Amino acid sequence: MKIGALTEVFAGENRVAMTPESVAQLVKLGHDCVIQSGAGAKAGFSDAVYAAAGVTVLPDAKAVMAAADVLVKVRGPEMAEARALRKGQTLISFFWPAQNAELLEAVKEQGATVIAMDMVPRISRAQKMDALSSMANISGYRAVIEAGNNFGRFFTGQVTAAGKVPPAKVLVVGAGVAGLAAIGTSVSLGAIVNAFDVRPEVAEQIESMGANFVFLEFDASELPDGAATGGYAAPSSPAFAAKQLAKFRELAPEMDIVITTALIPGRPAPKLWTEEMVKMMKPGSVIIDLAAERGGNCDLTVPDQKIVTDNGVTIVGYTDFPSRMAAQSSTLYSNNIRHMLADLTPKKDGVIHHNMEDDVIRGATVAHEGAVTYPPPPPKVAAIAAAKPKPKVVELTPEERRAQEMAAFKTETRNQVGMLVVGGALILLAGLYAPASFMQHFIVFVLSVYVGVQVIWNVSHSLHTPLMAITNAISSIIILGALMQIGSGNWLVIILAALSVFMAGINIFGGFMVTRRMLAMFQKS
Repeated sequence: MKIGALTEVFAGENRVAMTPESVAQLVKLGHDCVIQSGAGAKAGFSDAVYAAAGVTVLPDAKAVMAAADVLVKVRGPEMAEARALRKGQTLISFFWPAQNAELLEAVKEQGATVIAMDMVPRISRAQKMDALSSMANISGYRAVIEAGNNFGRFFTGQVTAAGKVPPAKVLVVGAGVAGLAAIGTSVSLGAIVNAFDVRPEVAEQIESMGANFVFLEFDASELPDGAATGGYAAPSSPAFAAKQLAKFRELAPEMDIVITTALIPGRPAPKLWTEEMVKMMKPGSVIIDLAAERGGNCDLTVPDQKIVTDNGVTIVGYTDFPSRMAAQSSTLYSNNIRHMLADLTPKKDGVIHHNMEDDVIRGATVAHEGAVTYPPPPPKVAAIAAAKPKPKVVELTPEERRAQEMAAFKTETRNQVGMLVVGGALILLAGLYAPASFMQHFIVFVLSVYVGVQVIWNVSHSLHTPLMAITNAISSIIILGALMQIGSGNWLVIILAALSVFMAGINIFGGFMVTRRMLAMFQKS
């Protein structure tokens, strides 16, 4: 079948749904590829590059739509494009069916099949097709770059001859894909990063990236359930929202850069950064509102514009962050499309099969064979349930801590005294029957074992490797003792001495190898 890519007609859209790299993979699936002339020019892919990759370059959109069995786009179709679809033709693009009922009805009347990339269910198997995550990742990264472009100081702290520069303080609101990308980029630039999300289970992800999670005190009944919405954040209760705003009001005067990413699919963006908070921020501060397309998380955000408030705060409301990095975003989006087509072509024979029993294909298909198939049924594989928040560690009072330490000391003392009593009884029992010469060596042996266990037992696990490296001297003493006994004439002693030489030798050679590897860690290549 022929896969055709159209030039995006949406004003300011620079991305393309097919790249020369993705074409090679589509050809392996048995498909032929066509593209409208100039479709990839804004993303840095010329017609000549496509032609060299084996793509047929056609002069206009009409020719592509006539030749292709499957059309791939980034933005959803305009009404004219939807009316031009023919029966049995498949369109793969962003579509937003909940907000475009009229467009969905037009596609149904044409008898075309539409696979909406924004409707790919968020289950593990579908991650490779999750175009929302791919684009959100780019938006989060680009948001930090835009913030740096509008922020008049360094991100990282510096101590120079000209003076000390404090690090920038960044607050990321919403720790989804875009939020985590913004956190990672800000941390790598040296900023002090704070992050907040209504889902407490993401706290570990935030802290693992080097940011500080902003905690709120709340009851379990006030906590939104992110698992119930397929992994997205759920709307907050009024009580939770009030505490959230109070916390942001407290943080506003300290923050240099605020990046808001809070967005729930199909809903207006929640207002999280009020005009009052903007007025509390320092002159020169920057707000990047990634939810601007749905109204913005900030009261003062103007979609597609950058404004400066009376107190000198810059608010960026651009809605085309992925398009501002067209080459990278086109590469990732075309890979999402390619993976979707791989699922639609299970036999790799160039024939597309719409398996409506498949969770991913059924979830993303919004129109098929003259019928509207949106909304889809819940996937058979549920989204990963949200982890329960860890209980907060209760700080002990000095009296409680002292009592706890005393109880632990008593328990440890009782155990050690018990072991000594049992050991002493066993030694006395052995002394009743064993010769005096044996007892002298036996007592030394028992004490050595006891001291060795007590010393090794208290060593941190991270020190066991260097500890092994310095046991060569002990192993050498063992070998010397074994060599003195190996010629005693008693066959049992000879066997035991030989085994001692063998095992101690392994320990010595192993110790030298470990020591060598440890020293190599500190040597420059």
